[in-house]
Parts: sequence; structure tokens; C-alpha cells
Amino acid sequence: MSNLQIEQFTARSDNFGVLIHDPDAGLTASIDAPEEAAILDALKRRGWKLTHIFTTHHHGDHVEANLALKKRFGAEIIGPADERSKIPGIDRAVKHGERFAFGNFEVEVISTPGHTAGEISYYIPNGRVVFTGDTLFSLGCGRLFEGTPSTMFQSLQRLMALPGETQVYCGHEYSESNARFALTIDPDNSALKERAKEIMALRESSLPTLPTTILREMATNPFLRAHDPVIRKNLKMENASDEAVFAEIRKRKDVF
Repeated sequence: MSNLQIEQFTARSDNFGVLIHDPDAGLTASIDAPEEAAILDALKRRGWKLTHIFTTHHHGDHVEANLALKKRFGAEIIGPADERSKIPGIDRAVKHGERFAFGNFEVEVISTPGHTAGEISYYIPNGRVVFTGDTLFSLGCGRLFEGTPSTMFQSLQRLMALPGETQVYCGHEYSESNARFALTIDPDNSALKERAKEIMALRESSLPTLPTTILREMATNPFLRAHDPVIRKNLKMENASDEAVFAEIRKRKDVF
């Protein structure tokens, strides 16, 4: 079996678009549909034909091109069952724990609400990759527009349980501002300082900071490190629950 091919590109002002392609089956999926022109350019660049759209959540900057791409290619749109009524053109609604075939690859649905009430992530075990939408970012997590800190905390726990080498693709290029914030929470973390330096260099060269990996995020992302004694001491929350520490970090990021 050949490898899963992945094409990441920028869309809109700070969205990432991602195409995944199984060359043996001739299938191509867009992870979300932030902007038709950017997706068409990427398809043309690779010589691929769109067959699927995997929607993570209902926000406009993730579903804007659904109907136009469905009309153009007849692509099947798969999305979260809990947001079925809000996903334009949805053909198939999926829930946590469901698995479906994408050519020679199996896709596993992980429920990751918090940013929206029904957001899902798509994990491809034999591609060693997860697409987390606006749940997990490099050094960050999504704002809690429709969920509670507890909801998002549980979602991030599910993603942290994936194998460490799993590559993480997400919906936005937020790494630079996330790095600046993370250093206010965990200033002495050498892995974080190294990652922040790398991010600044990549952005200065207009290069993407993604993908990252689960292992790297667990070492550097403060939203995944509520258990860390140094962070807890910095926040003066040594005796609080991990969930309470997470909630405090999210509250601080909201006003950063």
C-alpha cells in the first residue's frame, strides 16, 4: 500500500487548507473547505480530483466552499452528526468512535467538542496523522465558543491519548501568538523555548509551522500540561485540579 499523500496550503487570512490523497484508490479529500479558489489551486498543483470533504465543525471559515465544491466535483461531504443541520451539503453524519474507509486507509472519528458543541477530529491510524480543526493548535487550543473548559479539557485528553508520533494538522496558523502566550505560562520550559524560536524563524520566512506531533505538543503546549508542577506553581494553583488549571490557562489566553 502506498503512503497517504498530504498537501497543506494557506487559505483566507490565516486558515490552513489540507488535501489528503490515496494514489492507489485515486481518492482526494479536503479537510474542511475554507476557500474554493485556494483548494482548486492546490488540486491543480497536484493533479488531483476532489472526491470527499471531511468537515470538522460548522464555522463559516471551515464550510464556506462546501456547496461550490460539491457542485463542481460531486464530492461527498462527511461531517459531525451533532452539527448535521449546520453543515452545508452534508451527505454523511458521523459520531465518535465511528470508522470509515477512505480508499486503503481507515478514518476514525474522535469527538472533540469545546470550540463548537459538536466538533470532531479525523484520525488516520495507518497514515499516522490527525486533523484537529480548531480543537488543538500548535501550542494552543480553540476558543470556547460553544463549550465549557471541562468539555475542551476532555477533548484534549482524547487527542493526547493518540500515539506520540501522530502528526497533527489544524485549521489555522496561530503558532506565533500561541508561542508568545505559552512563554508567559511556562517560561523556563527549554523545549518550549526551542519551539518558539523555531516558529519565529519559520514565520519570518513565511513558512508554515505545521504539522506538529502529539509528543511535541505534550512537551510544549501549556493547554496539554495542566498537570505540570512548574506551571501549577507559576499560576499559584498547586492544589487545584488539572481541569481548573486548564480553565485558568484558557481564561488568560482569552485576554492575552
